[in-house]
Amino acid sequence: MQACYSVAQIRDAERQALAGGRRLMPLAGAAAARFVAARVAPGTVVLALAGPGNNGGDALEAATLLRAMGHDVRVLLPAGAQGLPADAARAHAGWTAAGGATLSVLEPGFVPGVVIDGLFGIGLNRPLGADWQALVDMVNGWNVPVLALDVPSGVDAETGKPLGRPIRACWTLSFIARARGLAQPGAGDGAIGEWHLETLGVAMPAAEGDG
Repeated sequence: MQACYSVAQIRDAERQALAGGRRLMPLAGAAAARFVAARVAPGTVVLALAGPGNNGGDALEAATLLRAMGHDVRVLLPAGAQGLPADAARAHAGWTAAGGATLSVLEPGFVPGVVIDGLFGIGLNRPLGADWQALVDMVNGWNVPVLALDVPSGVDAETGKPLGRPIRACWTLSFIARARGLAQPGAGDGAIGEWHLETLGVAMPAAEGDG
């Protein structure tokens, strides 16, 4: 079985990689872009949901690459670009420089063919706010495939418990390592979907346990 780790362990490995000069966000975005491109038909409308943190930056990197591949990509950045962490701000600048537009709201009746969930990553530990919950509910109502980056938004990566009504992912692509909450039976009230891992070349210490 796949080893699992605490959020603190994953964060520590991430910090060490970054301190060593590794740029992880472009790697994560590239992995997500490859994942989507391998599973959607040409012409499929891709909606990247970019949250206010680095999870949003991963989604922006993926959006830029998918656009370069010729996909019809839209980016929803509900909280705006102000206040994005440095790496995520660079990812946003790259998306804009490539000619991509950033939406703050979606037009009525819009339904994409596939969604990249980059709203919240493994750091979320409180219930979704009302506006975020409304967005998640809308996405779930579309009944289209969703790729969650790291963890479906609205799932506690440490415990696996839902923090409100999570995005119901078709696939969850974890980066670096599997958070232990994702290994819990019924994690996220069944929101995880098919789980995949991209280590991004980051070595983890001896695992605390198997999932």
